[in-house]
Amino acid sequence: MNAKEVVRVENLGVAYEHEVVLRDISFSVRENEIFIIVGGSGSGKTSLMRHMVGLEAPASGKVYIRETDIADAPEESFYRSLKQIGVLFQGSALLGSMTVAENVSLPIFEYANLPASAVASIVQIKLSMVGLECYADHLPSEISGGMKKRAGLARALALNPDILFLDEPSAGLDPVIAAEIDNLILHINQSLGTTIIIVTHDLDSIFALGQRAIMLDKSSKGIIAHGKPADLRDHDPNPVVRRFFSRKPPEA
Repeated sequence: MNAKEVVRVENLGVAYEHEVVLRDISFSVRENEIFIIVGGSGSGKTSLMRHMVGLEAPASGKVYIRETDIADAPEESFYRSLKQIGVLFQGSALLGSMTVAENVSLPIFEYANLPASAVASIVQIKLSMVGLECYADHLPSEISGGMKKRAGLARALALNPDILFLDEPSAGLDPVIAAEIDNLILHINQSLGTTIIIVTHDLDSIFALGQRAIMLDKSSKGIIAHGKPADLRDHDPNPVVRRFFSRKPPEA
């Protein structure tokens, strides 16, 4: 792996029973960049991310987090790789019976052998990073959608990961709150040097954040475009790609 690559996907195949979702997917993500995964509905964006974070095993191919093939690593190496990544799931995936602080503390208790007082201090720091330090004792049902996204992001940051995976971080938010989440993501990338991989179809976020992007296609089950979002919008030879990035319907 190139020294500046922190994630590499090699000839990845994704299938559920007899249905092939993706085939021969290959790309890499560089250190400190914001990398975007886009595509239409059913193109396999979230499935790809789930394979990249080790939640599902590939039908074929490999996924490397730095030097570790997470689909074929010994258990100790696999869990060591998991400590390098944080994940914000679509919908935030907060546990409704636990407070915001308790949700953020979960990965720390799971992976770090620290006393409760130290965990509480770390949680407060993470909540301060996302502007939720005053909401530690609230339940998820007591905070807004944008706050839930921030709480999920704080939990993803709990172990100081090198790499963040974000699944639709601005989905369901009004444009102002979505822009605030984008600014927070950009701040994390620039201030901490965190590599960030985002699954999204929000064009405002794509152009505000994305340094490179790949576009998945449902019919070909593969990558049909790869490059800077503005270049894909203005110069890609595939009209499907240009329409997607410019939000233009097919010509009648």
